Amino acid sequence: MVSQKWIVPPLATTQSTPITSENEIELLDMLLATLRKLNESDFQETENCLPRPYAVYPPFEPSVLQPYVLPSLLVPPEAIEMDTFSSGAEEEAPVKKDEWPEYSIRLFPSDVSPDFTNPAGYVIRTTILDIVEIFEVNRKECARLLLEYPKWNLPGTFKPKPGSTVNVEPAPGKDWQLESTIIETALGAYLVLPESSKKSIYYTGLITEICKLSPSTVGPAVGKSIRRLYNCLADGLDVEAARRFAEWFAVHMSNFGFQWVWKEWVPDLALTVQHPKRAFMRRAIEFEIRLAYHERIFKTLPEAMQGPDAYTIPENGPTPAFEYEDPSHPYHDAAQDILNHFRGRAKAEDVITHLDALRERLETSEDAPNVDSLVRSIAIQSLLHIGSRSFSHLLNAIERYLPLLRSLAGWGPPSTTAPGGSAEARTDILASAAAFWKHNRQMVAIVFDKLMQYQIVDPTDVVAWTFLNGNAIGQLSEASPMNLSAFEWDLLRAALDKANGRVVSARRKVTALRKEDDETRARVMAGADGDANMEDVEAKRDDTDADSPQLVVALKAYSSLTKEQRMALSRTLEGFVGCLAPSSTAPHPNPHARTVIQESAWENRANWGRDEWNAWETWGWYRQFCRAYAPYLRTYVNTLYTVSFSKFDDTEDSAGEMLKKIWNVATGQDA
Repeated sequence: MVSQKWIVPPLATTQSTPITSENEIELLDMLLATLRKLNESDFQETENCLPRPYAVYPPFEPSVLQPYVLPSLLVPPEAIEMDTFSSGAEEEAPVKKDEWPEYSIRLFPSDVSPDFTNPAGYVIRTTILDIVEIFEVNRKECARLLLEYPKWNLPGTFKPKPGSTVNVEPAPGKDWQLESTIIETALGAYLVLPESSKKSIYYTGLITEICKLSPSTVGPAVGKSIRRLYNCLADGLDVEAARRFAEWFAVHMSNFGFQWVWKEWVPDLALTVQHPKRAFMRRAIEFEIRLAYHERIFKTLPEAMQGPDAYTIPENGPTPAFEYEDPSHPYHDAAQDILNHFRGRAKAEDVITHLDALRERLETSEDAPNVDSLVRSIAIQSLLHIGSRSFSHLLNAIERYLPLLRSLAGWGPPSTTAPGGSAEARTDILASAAAFWKHNRQMVAIVFDKLMQYQIVDPTDVVAWTFLNGNAIGQLSEASPMNLSAFEWDLLRAALDKANGRVVSARRKVTALRKEDDETRARVMAGADGDANMEDVEAKRDDTDADSPQLVVALKAYSSLTKEQRMALSRTLEGFVGCLAPSSTAPHPNPHARTVIQESAWENRANWGRDEWNAWETWGWYRQFCRAYAPYLRTYVNTLYTVSFSKFDDTEDSAGEMLKKIWNVATGQDA
């Protein structure tokens, strides 16, 4: 039986057999190894772990010194959040955050940072983690305390700073580098899977503050950490850990002038285009462009990385691509007409009327394509063109023309512009938005998020579009087998978080309204107790038994949102199954989705091509989906299993077995 440790280590493979690595260890295993080592020495080694200032004083004599009598302290009870409002219904159970095994990654040898099984090293690592956790509210104070940590350790535990006038003999088996230990421990906490205990920006800001306090000593440690993590990319660094690594790298570089020795990685351009190292370079540079601008980042790269064949930085900046801007385009005049209406701040009803007239004209032409899709494309791209100047322009445009967007999506009043209001209309809206911002994937995610926020499209629509069209956006946008990269995962995560967040909000609202109803009933019944007329008492009791109109509406909304959540999770799971265990009739199946999970495949990864690495990354995102959303998946575990995995029960399919194995471990079915 495979435990949860199989799907959360930062150095992951697609093999079905757990493989232990000397460069990572689970925190509980580290504690047990430390206790065993202390037990072997009859716990004599504890004297080598912590300072004992009390040892210099004579033994305590009660006759000489009277101990202080401390007053009793009443500890407040632990706060328990009561989110549930009824029992019995599976979908109404409150969602609790899972507790996963926490792994720590090793970046330096034992002579630089403490060994995992060293008792003194365990004390140092856990103390640093405690400081990082406790001082989240003040990263500057945390950075100062971390650099002053040697003051509270035994002399000789850490190497003295360069130029220090204090001469201390190195302690046997210690003499570690403080800065490397701090950075390694902080990055280990940052890369905990499926998610770190604190927000990512905290760890990024903390490392930046540490660098500012002592740039000459911390800078080299950060640089070595970056190089070690970069080398881990080829050895199976988990896709989610690699995504966070790219984010931290980009933000850190932005705080220090984007100065990095990119030429060190030029030889890796000979690797296949989807190799994790090359994918990291593209992702990190994309993040840097978001934090600065295209030309600024372009100049920091060596010439070998600037060309289009390198696939590291796009030729064009993250500018919009208005499809109908070229005067030679056959629908340029029609798009300009719609643009003029938007620029003149015409009412949404007038724009809808004009689009209906345009639709009628297009239907009369002989060479007209899908008229409905064309009208939606012209309207959406024209609206986004108006909002492309800034984020505030985008929000103003969307809010001003919400009736138009709802009409295009089929949510508004009946209109010839959106006949029937099918899922196809919402797919066209997403496709038009993605085409307009095809050079800026960040804006694609932002527009999709706003369309979900204003309920123009559903999270399920975004999930479906992502699996079918997500890899058509970006530098590697040519037709390729079905796969997921970090960009597609960002879209899926945003859609799932939106669906789950709505359910949580609806549940809280129902809980609050149910509480108000109960209090109202209690007050009514308390007043009825003094009423001598039993008929009046019974009438009041009947009146209070009915739910309030507000609660009835809230319960209906909660039921609808729960269905939406289940559909989003189900569609995501089906999408992964279609990518990783494609049927013989699937469009653009990846021929290596099943081969990369074989026992011998990982050892031959040096010869992998684009499709193999695509399949490996998609498997990684499936693992992240199962472990990150396990609390929500567990709510519908039987239904989702039947829909997505029952077809593998009577067949011998290696991909199907692996899909079920990850699913069962994440949802606790193998427990």
